[in-house]
Amino acid sequence: MLPNAAETKIVVTMNARELLHFFNVRCCERAQWEIREVAFQMLQEAKKAAPVIFSKAGPGCLYAPCPEGEMYCGKIKEVRERFGVTKP
Repeated sequence: MLPNAAETKIVVTMNARELLHFFNVRCCERAQWEIREVAFQMLQEAKKAAPVIFSKAGPGCLYAPCPEGEMYCGKIKEVRERFGVTKP
C-alpha cells in the first residue's frame, strides 16, 4: 500500500505479443484515463521501434465491432479518427 501522491517507479517487461494485448485493452476509452494516456504514448514509441508489428495496434474496436458489448463507450468514430483508421 502506498500513501496518496507518493511517487512510485514501476518497471514492467513485456514481449511484442503482450504489448499488443496491453494496447488492445488499455488504449480503449473504457480504460482509466491515466493508463490510457500511458498506453497511447507507449504505442507511439512501439510504432517507431517496430512499425510492422505495431501498425494495427490499438483498442479492440479499430478494425472490428467493439469487444465491450453492452459496455460499449459509444465513441468508436472518434477512437478510429484518433488512431488514423478510416475503414475497419
